Amino acid sequence: MSGMKKIVLVLLLCFVVPVLASLGVRAAGSQPGSWRTADWSSSGLLPEPGSTPDAAVYVMAARTGGLKGALAVHSWIVTKSAGAAHYSRYDKVGWGNPIRTNAYPADGRWYSNAPEVLRALYGAEAEALIPKIEAAVDTYPYSGRGDYRIWPGPNSNSFIAHVLRQVPELDVALPPEAVGRDFRSFGDFVTLSPDWRNLELSLGGYAGLALGTLYGVELRLGGLVFGIDIMRPAVKLPGFGRIGMRRNNGLMHASFQGAAAPLAHPTG
Repeated sequence: MSGMKKIVLVLLLCFVVPVLASLGVRAAGSQPGSWRTADWSSSGLLPEPGSTPDAAVYVMAARTGGLKGALAVHSWIVTKSAGAAHYSRYDKVGWGNPIRTNAYPADGRWYSNAPEVLRALYGAEAEALIPKIEAAVDTYPYSGRGDYRIWPGPNSNSFIAHVLRQVPELDVALPPEAVGRDFRSFGDFVTLSPDWRNLELSLGGYAGLALGTLYGVELRLGGLVFGIDIMRPAVKLPGFGRIGMRRNNGLMHASFQGAAAPLAHPTG
């Protein structure tokens, strides 16, 4: 078998076959007919903001709607200052002024899909990061009308990925299904984390490679990911995400395929 045929075979097995399988599973399931009929209400995952005095930060994601939900999630970030009686939720959407604050419930379902908490921080650690998160939101370079492109970005996941890069103390990566997280403007080919433990190479979000403690080894093509995580043993497949050990964030409260369960706030 020639070298080119081997490359084509690898791409078929690693990308095309999982994509087709995920699309088939999605098509066989029940989904809302449109955004008007979808459920956007609170999932009850987060505690009532006034019930706990501590500051809190949550990085969250949920499957998006329609067939694209077979391959992609929508991500957002939620903050609460110490003593605050409300959350602040930050999203990017595809219409109007794309950066939205509190346009949806903090733990709202997305196109009827229950969210997952990817990272949760509390107390002094969270309080110290909230100004940095707000600054990253305010300085996001693709925040004007028309600054949204569903693929390869800048989209909702490109926005949250920017915040995570600007605030590396959050110490979390968006899931492999966060299509658009690897978007970069052309010329911004290399991203190295401040601790030198994570390296990303990107060709405008069309193709790339990631190595490090957050990512394991990821081959990225067209916003899709095939990879292996050695530290938290798992394989990553387009559409299906991680298959193996869950992310080590100390949270086991929800799944992209299951119903949300209330998040217990730490005490003591």
